[in-house]
Amino acid sequence: MRSVLLLLFIWTWTSSALVRVPLKRVPSIRSQLRSEGLLQEFLKENRPDMFGRRYSQCFPPGTPSLRLGRSSEKIYNFMDAQYFGDITLGTPGQNFSVVFDTGSSDLWVPSTYCVSQACASHKRFRAFESTSFRHDGRMFGIHYGSGHLLGVMGRQLTVAGMTAKNQEFGESVYEPGSAFVMARFDGVLGMGYPALAEILGNPVFDNMLAQKLLDQPVFSFYLSRKQLVEPQRGELLLGGIDEALYNGPINWLPVTAKGYWQIKMDSLVVQGVSPFCSHGCQAIIDTGTSLIAGPTEDILNIQQLIGASPTNIGEFIIDCARLISLPRITFVLGGKEYTLTSEHYVRKEMLGDRMLCFSGFQAVDMVSSEGPLWILGDVFLTQFYSIFDRGQDRVGLATAKQPVVV
Repeated sequence: MRSVLLLLFIWTWTSSALVRVPLKRVPSIRSQLRSEGLLQEFLKENRPDMFGRRYSQCFPPGTPSLRLGRSSEKIYNFMDAQYFGDITLGTPGQNFSVVFDTGSSDLWVPSTYCVSQACASHKRFRAFESTSFRHDGRMFGIHYGSGHLLGVMGRQLTVAGMTAKNQEFGESVYEPGSAFVMARFDGVLGMGYPALAEILGNPVFDNMLAQKLLDQPVFSFYLSRKQLVEPQRGELLLGGIDEALYNGPINWLPVTAKGYWQIKMDSLVVQGVSPFCSHGCQAIIDTGTSLIAGPTEDILNIQQLIGASPTNIGEFIIDCARLISLPRITFVLGGKEYTLTSEHYVRKEMLGDRMLCFSGFQAVDMVSSEGPLWILGDVFLTQFYSIFDRGQDRVGLATAKQPVVV
């Protein structure tokens, strides 16, 4: 018997099957750990290689995400994730906060049967209270750069003025380690291509497209860094774009590999000089990664150019008094320049009464068939409105409008 569950997004209708999902900006796991003096111990205990050895016996034999090298093929950097939106699962509805992540393709939330400490601090799906739920019975395992999880799968019917039938999702029953304990989000809703999915079946957006629920096979993100009075810090728009949220023309970039939203990067220029990616390279547009990541050698050179010094836990810190003198960094995509100043690529955090400034660049060695990959996360995307077009397999970028603080 097929299982059925209701999924209701907390969204607002505009017109013609356009759905707005408000996104909130909250302190990241890294920021919380730092403020509580726990970051150094956390990073020591949660290195991916150590974590894999310690917990591999807890997962079913042959779990795809634990195969040698798999962790380097998929990137999840939720330690720095800050933008979350709300969904509701079940009948009657049960609310969850999730990361809408273009760097993965699965939907999962914690289960009421979860035995991990991380689940105790989050909302958990109570299948026995949902009149529309039937258990699917299969198991799944997902590897994250900051943890692993194991779960069982169910099916659901999606309703919010629109109906997407038989949407599969994961119920997490095991989240070992402390990676998700501090997280402000409960789960993840992946928006990448089906090739990234660990869970069988169509990703959420693919199901919407297959059932013709949206006028356009497009979704778009607006992420703001401004500290506004209202809690909303961004928006995901399903089914189209909002011209009120960006300036100028859209620069369209073809997807070069249908897994991540992967595009070609022409070059990376630091203060007018192009010592990186000078002959072109591949990049990923990833809303689930906060920082900008690239090959270790290149990132270390960038850290040196911006005057960032390494700490004993692998972060790079910058003298806040020098920000005005730091170089501009320009990404050339589709022949168009996207320039970030130090105000964009430096992350500021308060530790007590002291301001700390951290580099927004991170070394991640990720290789594809086309060579090393760069990851353009939220440090980049807060400046540019991003559009993901599944109809023509392309990514659009335009200058995001920044709100005026009164």
